[in-house]
Amino acid sequence: MSLPYFLGCPQWQHPAWNARLPVGGSPLERYSRVFNAVEGNTSFYATPSRNQCEQWRAQVPQGFRFLFKFPRQITHDDLLRGVEGQVRAFVERLDPLSDVLGPFLLQLPAAFGPQNLADLWRFVGALPPSLHCTVEVRHRDFFAKGDAERALNRGLLERSLARVCFDSRALFAASAEDPATREAQRKKPRLPVHVLPGEVAPVIRYVGHPDLLANRPFLAPWVERAACWIEAGKQPCVFIHMPDNGDALALAALWHEMLTERLPWLTPLPLGRQVSQPGLF
Repeated sequence: MSLPYFLGCPQWQHPAWNARLPVGGSPLERYSRVFNAVEGNTSFYATPSRNQCEQWRAQVPQGFRFLFKFPRQITHDDLLRGVEGQVRAFVERLDPLSDVLGPFLLQLPAAFGPQNLADLWRFVGALPPSLHCTVEVRHRDFFAKGDAERALNRGLLERSLARVCFDSRALFAASAEDPATREAQRKKPRLPVHVLPGEVAPVIRYVGHPDLLANRPFLAPWVERAACWIEAGKQPCVFIHMPDNGDALALAALWHEMLTERLPWLTPLPLGRQVSQPGLF
């Protein structure tokens, strides 16, 4: 799929997507005919085998990008300290995908605060020159517009690192009337959305409202931002989540439709028609 930006979901297969993705091939092949990126969330919990990586590489086109998360052991358990060997083993395992890797997602826990910034700078400074990452923080001091946030942002800009924009406002605007929404609200962080202007491509992780059309006012500001980034020659990464990710394709279609209203020259997503399901929204 040829797009001037990267668009994807937090996974590449879901039973509810079968009727909407192009037919033929593996789930990843079908997904990659519509989207050109995916969040590699599975690597947070378990590193894929080299054989799995070789199979995945054979199933995606050259322009596709995997944005893998660093393993939980590295980011959450060890808080980036003494992890050089783990990082080396992780990167070596993913080597068959080297030409289709986007920036790695360095998702840091709420426990990783201002006192840990020196560890962050040591960690990114020790990464191989060919490996790029984007940083997601969850400690509230990094959203308080004080010294801690200024130190974080300054360090990121000096190192040409993007700060992930995690937007869960639509999710928390919903009434938790169904199990999927209740579970998503329990697990996802509820933090302000702070955008760090910079030269590197931004990464947006958007978690939607379960009522599809209720997302329009939340998506509209991102449409304008993304359009400006694209017009400036950047390639933002936009990842679409839903409380039930079976609904993520419908939200991705809405997002791209709204962006196309702003940039009429964009190619439509080759998705099949949405199949009505009782209680879907």
